[in-house]
Amino acid sequence: MAELRHIPVMLVEAVEGLAVQAGGRYLDGTFGRGGHARAVLSRLGPDGRLLLMDRDPTAIATAREAFAGDPRVSIRHGNFADLAEWDETAPGLDGVLLDLGVSSPQLDEAARGFSFMADAPLDMRMDTTQGESAAEFLARADEHEIADVLWTFGEERFSRKIARAIVARRAEAPIARTGELAALIERTIGRREPGKHPATRSFQALRIRVNGELDAVQRGLDAALERLKVGGRLSVISFHSLEDRAVKQFIRDHSGRVQGSRRGPPVAAKPARLAAVGKARFPSDEELAVNPRARSAVLRVAEKLA
Repeated sequence: MAELRHIPVMLVEAVEGLAVQAGGRYLDGTFGRGGHARAVLSRLGPDGRLLLMDRDPTAIATAREAFAGDPRVSIRHGNFADLAEWDETAPGLDGVLLDLGVSSPQLDEAARGFSFMADAPLDMRMDTTQGESAAEFLARADEHEIADVLWTFGEERFSRKIARAIVARRAEAPIARTGELAALIERTIGRREPGKHPATRSFQALRIRVNGELDAVQRGLDAALERLKVGGRLSVISFHSLEDRAVKQFIRDHSGRVQGSRRGPPVAAKPARLAAVGKARFPSDEELAVNPRARSAVLRVAEKLA
């Protein structure tokens, strides 16, 4: 049922940003359930190529079931941060699309442990075949590290108080389930923001930490720039201010503009390698009416220069 509820965010805008050519080679580094991928594929001719990646084994299984018979499509289970390590990207890419953050199917599948809306094992890994779960992180990290994660990735004002409560609670028994953690946070800080569960920021922060999401964004952007052909497009949808800030800064850093601040001397500009295509774009009111989960989305598009 999760697949039926999945609505690709800013579908038309993100795909139009790629300026798809019928014979081009494109990579969707965050396949999810394939909404963006299908739209790109519909614009490709018989000589076009579509490369699909995702960290989530379930997403890859969906991709293989849907596209294994199409000779234009290649599929790889992996992090988009490692896209340059895939031989299929070596000839160069005409476009890279990244839809960052957690997908709706991941949120909707309670057993994945991303949401506090249902009690489930406290996992939060996008790639369930490797890495440390959220429960394992909370079991071994010290109070300072937990507080730092909650503040840095969740901007949680009560990060120290929550970290202290987590460490005290785990001395009695491990925190192994989403319901336990959500209830602990609510008891610790109460309901301070109307309409928002008190565990929202903490769950977001833990998810970002467990999956190394900000590091993946930086590495993925670097890899995309190296693999894009001149004139190739980068189309990135972000849902978190830290992600969007990283994308915006990346495009700016490679735009050839002089860097610096009013308080210090200007820093010599790097050679221009990217140009922003228009301004940041946001979901329309019509899209938000149909898909409220799109409310925090930001789309940025850039083109690789000679």
